[in-house]
Amino acid sequence: MYETTSTERAFLMGVELKARPSLWRIQDSLDELAALVDTAGAVVVGRDWQSLERINPATMIGSGKLAELVERRKTLDFNMLIFDDELSPRQLREIEKAFGNDQEFKVLDRTALILDIFARHAQTHEGALQVELAQLEYRLPRLTRAWTHLARQAGGRAGGMTGGVGVRGPGETQLEIDRRNIRNRIAFLKEQLEQVRDQRRQRRIKRKREGIPVIALVGYTNAGKSTLLNALSGADVFAADMLFATLDPTTRRVTLPNGNMALFTDTVGFIQKLPHHLVAAFRATLEEVQEADLLIHVIDTTHSNVIEQIIAVEDTLVEIGAGDKPMIYAFNKIDRLNGQTAGDGTPLPDLLARYSDTVPLSALQGRGIDELLDLIEDKLHAQTRYIKVTIPYTQGDLVNLFHQRGVIVSETYVLQGTQIEGWLPTYLIGQFETFNVQVRPPTRRRDVELA
Repeated sequence: MYETTSTERAFLMGVELKARPSLWRIQDSLDELAALVDTAGAVVVGRDWQSLERINPATMIGSGKLAELVERRKTLDFNMLIFDDELSPRQLREIEKAFGNDQEFKVLDRTALILDIFARHAQTHEGALQVELAQLEYRLPRLTRAWTHLARQAGGRAGGMTGGVGVRGPGETQLEIDRRNIRNRIAFLKEQLEQVRDQRRQRRIKRKREGIPVIALVGYTNAGKSTLLNALSGADVFAADMLFATLDPTTRRVTLPNGNMALFTDTVGFIQKLPHHLVAAFRATLEEVQEADLLIHVIDTTHSNVIEQIIAVEDTLVEIGAGDKPMIYAFNKIDRLNGQTAGDGTPLPDLLARYSDTVPLSALQGRGIDELLDLIEDKLHAQTRYIKVTIPYTQGDLVNLFHQRGVIVSETYVLQGTQIEGWLPTYLIGQFETFNVQVRPPTRRRDVELA
């Protein structure tokens, strides 16, 4: 969204609504905004916030506070004002006007900042397409400032004022051309991403046919998902202590303790106030989360807003249609804890007790990995059923599939074919339905094995 130089000096501005309290304290939200600014390569030189009854539809903050910011610029010499909430096109224009429409001065919001960071970190073609689409959809209604100088040259008529057809200035003409070009580009990007979506859909169909379970690592940005994927798979996925260090999803094969294979996918990190433009643009990627068999919610146990981050991730999962997925809570970074106390001051046992299926671990040190894998096996097993089926000898591929993806308790050869009893993932049972499958009610695996 903007070029970062050594002279990028940012002032942060937040708004707290008295009638609609947030889970996040305004100071904590501004701390996170400051971390985003640091990730983008700029320097924070000041911050402020205002408590309001309601948002000012023209400037978000009150006129007095805006005038105060204009004065503070003279002493702090900041060239970038960043709001912690998304600005409407009108608010953006009015705030820029208050600062004299200075072409060297930038007014941004949290959405623009996050989009900029995503643009920097997108490495794959798919990631670049998704970020560009989100940026263009964000920019389209805000395309005015770049051509205000042309509007002034046109005697004020370029903005659509009186004068009739034939006397509109070059500012509006250029603006219309830009909007048309952006709409054409958006249409092209959506077409490209639809192809990506189809490709992902075909890969998912193939994985289901092969019976390979898919486990998605989800969590707040910088919770340690990439580090955990490295610990599980022995891979070398880029991981760094910064927000949105990795953007493009990475999938690795991992062998579970029972010898079965599973695919682990590292997904993009979530954040509070996640821009809806990104959620829409990353639909193809987020479908990997929707279609996963199990979610591992990776949590930064050391963060002072650990509960708020968990809630932000769960809200996002509901938004994308994955709120009902089976989930394991992986409380990461326990090696950095001060004793047995989480980052928000809660005793770790009390924090773990709030959730089911929890594992405390340190992905960096490899602690808790075995316990996590055992719990993953248990959760995947909960999605299996004990069946008895006779597979014709002409369907040897299904016998192989049962051997690869199921757990066989008995296998005998009868006149009609191979008779198998054992555990099979529920999503694979449909491939055996034509062969008179007998499915037992859910029961514990150990009870069947000991019978």
